[in-house]
Parts: sequence; structure tokens; C-alpha cells
Amino acid sequence: MRNLRIDGERLWDSLMEMAKIGALPGGGCRRLALGDEDKAGRDLFVAWCEAAGCTVSVDRIGNIFARRPGRDDARPPVMAGSHLDTQPHGGKFDGVYGVLAGLEVVRALNDAGIETDAPVEIAVWTNEEGARFAPSMNGSGAFAGTYTIDESLACTDNEGLTIGQELDRIGYAGPRACPGSPVGAYFEAHIEQGPILEAEQKTIGVVLGGQGMYWYDVTVTGQDSHAGTTPMPRRRDAMAGAAAMVTAIRGLALDRAPDAVATVGEMAVSPNSRNTIAGRIDFTVDLRHPVSATLDEMAAAFRAGCQEIADVDGLELAIVQVADTPPIDFDGDCIDAVRSTAAALGYGHRDMVSGAGHDAFHLATVAPTGMIFIPCADGLSHNEAESATPADLEAGCNVLLHAILDRAGVVSS
Repeated sequence: MRNLRIDGERLWDSLMEMAKIGALPGGGCRRLALGDEDKAGRDLFVAWCEAAGCTVSVDRIGNIFARRPGRDDARPPVMAGSHLDTQPHGGKFDGVYGVLAGLEVVRALNDAGIETDAPVEIAVWTNEEGARFAPSMNGSGAFAGTYTIDESLACTDNEGLTIGQELDRIGYAGPRACPGSPVGAYFEAHIEQGPILEAEQKTIGVVLGGQGMYWYDVTVTGQDSHAGTTPMPRRRDAMAGAAAMVTAIRGLALDRAPDAVATVGEMAVSPNSRNTIAGRIDFTVDLRHPVSATLDEMAAAFRAGCQEIADVDGLELAIVQVADTPPIDFDGDCIDAVRSTAAALGYGHRDMVSGAGHDAFHLATVAPTGMIFIPCADGLSHNEAESATPADLEAGCNVLLHAILDRAGVVSS
């Protein structure tokens, strides 16, 4: 059975075909969650899964499940998955690799005529990226019970459209219950989204778990005023206050380097006029660290530091937490399955902790979970230049195949 391999050329062709949907001039993809391009990607995936003999179902938050039956179909499925939605300027591999690697595992099992004891399912999780709807990963979060289905369906985009409305519009508001039914084990294959594997010339990252992540929406309110006639000491300049806050946020991560990271990724200025002092600034904050206590310490420092700046500058401050993902440890047996498989197949590998958030974090709260990383060029992701080699993609999928067989079992002939 160790000689069984996936078809790397078929996997690559599937990735390139999916990449045509929402293709961007720079070589990347734009399939924002529940937009028309996301629907087209979902439709293609469903068609491929049905052609592979899978039964497809959709739950209330729009998660898609493609099931290959097992000998004992009453057993909880061994699941592989990730997401099809992208960042506005996303790449060809982030998320979609994990989905199509799962499909390639099913195709390889079909080609070899292998029946597993437990069923195998491929999952597509709704809105992993959070680029259109916050919080991110609320499809897998709703499945795991981290978020209620009602609060997930009520999440809005910048135009006020809800996830529930958009699921109805694109035809992916399914009947399957959410939170979901038991899962025997969950594996997610993914590009690393960082530079470590490439720098160390390792093919497989054995993921031990992931760092915690807190997201915030921040509003700083001052007073619109004329840029030429308002003396500096009399200004309530929301932009100046927000700039000081951004610097302080960067500093609190630098003080806890190298594991801490902090990012202000979005900012909106009002009234956004050249000769008017900004009266309101809205910005986002992303704090991450692999240790819960340190992450909480960063959050407290962030709140206190921003409030101190607001008080000094005579500004009003509102901070709303929109995501709370604690650090997560993956299942020891799933980790061992990935590590031993990588070794048996002759792939160079190393243990590592994920710096990015993944649907696997939510699945780990309800099922034994593991992740498989492969290198990406220059560590780039969330970027049109995101790239991975066919050989590394094939290797990661081979590890996924044998990790799934390790947990699903093979029916003896």
C-alpha cells in the first residue's frame, strides 16, 4: 500500500483549471466569498466530485461535503478539506490546494479500486479568508459550534449584504445541519505561506498546531476642521491619533519578537479631504502569538496604549473584537500519521507551528486534526505571485493520501 501514489499531473491540471475562475492579470485569483466567482468555483468542484462518484451535500452556512462511502458507512468520515474563496489579490494555491488535494485522494482511491473502512469526505469551508465577511473561518467555526448559525448567517460585507442573503442568491444555502455531525479525523493540506520550508529545503511541514489570533475593529473619533485655520494645539485630529496608535501596535509586537506579530491592514479616513482635518478613522488590528498568556498580554497592551493616546489627544475611542481564535494543538496521532508518512515516502520534513489561521483550527476543537504544509516560493501568499512547484504539491498530496488511509483503514481483499 505504501507504493500507492496520486496522479500529480491530474492534480496540477485541476488546480490550473480552477485558477481560471476569477483569474487576475498578474496571475492570481479573485474569488471573494459567496460572490459570483466563488459560486463558479463551487459549481466546478461539485461537478468534479459527482463525476468521481461522491455524494454531495451542503449545510446551512454553505459548507460543501463530498462523500466517498466506506465499507462501514455509519462510521464518522475521515475528512480532508480547505476553502475555495480567496483574497482580493489572491494566489492559485491558498486554500484551493487542500480542497483539490482531497479530491485527488478520492480519484486515486477510485483508480486503485481501494475501499476504505470509514467513509472519506472532502470539505469546502465557507468564508475562510474573511476578506469579504468578518470573522474569517466562520464556515468551519459554525460547523464546530464556535459560532452560532444565526450569528454566522447575519455577518455583513461592506455593502450591508449578509452571508445568509448571498448564500440564497448563489444557491448554496443548504439543508444539512450546522453544527455538523461527528468527524473521525480531519486533515488539511496547505502551502506554508511562509519562508521556512523553502529556506531549509524541506518538502513537508508537520504542523503541530497554530498560533492564536485576535481581530479588532477600531474607531477613532475627533472633529472635522479646516486644515488652514485650526491651530495645532486646538485640533482633535483623528488621523494623528490613529497614526500614533498604529506605531504603538507595531511596537508591542516588536517588544515580543520573534513570535509576536501585529498588523493594521485596513484604514478608512473620513471625510478624506486634502484640506480637512480627519474627524474619524476606522482601522483593523490583527494580533497573533502561539502562547495564550502572551496574546492576552498583547491585547491588554493594545487597548491600554490606544486609550492613552486617545485621552492625550482628546479623541473618542471604540474597540470591538470581531474574532477570537486561541492557540491550538493538533492531535498527536494525526501528527504522527503525517510525520511517519513523510518519512516513509522519503520526503524531507520538519515540525512547525502555523503562523496563519486555518479551518483546521476550528475542526481541532471537535475532531482529531492534523495539517500538512508544503513550500511556497519566497514564502509569498495573499499575493498574485504565490507559487508552488508541481513536485511539492504532489508530495503533500501523497502524504495526505496515506494519512487518510492510516485513519480510515483499508478493506482487505
